[in-house]
Amino acid sequence: MEQLIASHSELRERGFRALADTLGWVNAVRFLRQYDPGSGNYTEERAALLPDEPLEALATEIERIQELARQGG
Repeated sequence: MEQLIASHSELRERGFRALADTLGWVNAVRFLRQYDPGSGNYTEERAALLPDEPLEALATEIERIQELARQGG
């Protein structure tokens, strides 16, 4: 019969280690993230964070930044 792990922190640690040993660290984290509902409103946050500019203006700004990076600035 399996022994009950009483400590929540030990259970989390051993459980993640079992996942990581089986799936690898990256896939274990990806697996766990599927069960995290997150918080907030993605649509509202995205609208607040992203600029309200036409695609052409954004493309021009990206090109400007890339050129600066190539010049070392």
